[in-house]
Amino acid sequence: MQNFAELYQLGIISYEVAWEWQRSLHQQRKLNPTLADVLMLLEHPPVYTLGQGATPDFLKFDLQKPAFELHRVERGGEVTYHCPGQLVGYGILNLARHQRDLHWYLRQLEAVIIAVLDQYGLLGERVPGLTGVWVQGHKVAAIGIKVSRWITMHGFALNVCPDLAGFRQIVPCGIGDRPVGSLAQWLPGIGLEEVRDRVATSFAEQFNLHWSICHREAPRF
Repeated sequence: MQNFAELYQLGIISYEVAWEWQRSLHQQRKLNPTLADVLMLLEHPPVYTLGQGATPDFLKFDLQKPAFELHRVERGGEVTYHCPGQLVGYGILNLARHQRDLHWYLRQLEAVIIAVLDQYGLLGERVPGLTGVWVQGHKVAAIGIKVSRWITMHGFALNVCPDLAGFRQIVPCGIGDRPVGSLAQWLPGIGLEEVRDRVATSFAEQFNLHWSICHREAPRF
């Protein structure tokens, strides 16, 4: 049986606006678990984020003088970088109607990306003991989540066609021996919008969802 869910397919949204939006949706669903699941697909201007337990040791710049915005947020994991050309997906899902298992949820998010890569003839791989998706040894998708009362927030970031220069100022996800990559390395000219549509379809298939409402604009706060 499919669950109805809401899909937001957006453009570039500031990190702070998207973060506040997530927290609002998350809180609403903690208070009323019958509300529909939500997936937000968007891009961010250049920004660094640190997980709640992240160490600044993985930053290659002065914390007081970051090149871009820097936020410590409630997701797990170390530091990562967002910028245009990277597809970010935030899932506000009630795992009580899926599976109450955080490891299952992480593997499902990886499966969403792996299925999309397969459509482009790319082999997406998992690395034992790590979270994310790799292509030919390059990490193309990072994942970091927060779950409270089985309601999820935060999610994944898939490098489609971004400028990867911002990653040079950090040790992405605290992994220093594996390079970051993007789909454009193997698929020159690939566009974010076509990938966004395929990710939306793959997400619905992996989580057995039906998009009942699709939005093109973010709510105003």
